[in-house]
Amino acid sequence: MTFPCDIPIKILGRNDPAFRESALAIVRAHWPDLPAQSIAEKRSREGAYLSLTVTVHAESRAQADAVYRELTAHDQVLIVL
Repeated sequence: MTFPCDIPIKILGRNDPAFRESALAIVRAHWPDLPAQSIAEKRSREGAYLSLTVTVHAESRAQADAVYRELTAHDQVLIVL
């Protein structure tokens, strides 16, 4: 990857408002001006899980790595891609 660049971050968790709020709060801590159109949501077929795809503009590898570390450490986040 060549930075700066846009990176889609896919975050998977249980379909629970607390998961959504927590995951987006982590991302917004790194990108406070994240526009709403940069967030896509998709529920699983049965509705038990929620996938958030957040496209961010990363200035550096360190910035991208920091948000990944924080997301994967959160107990409500199951997978980060």
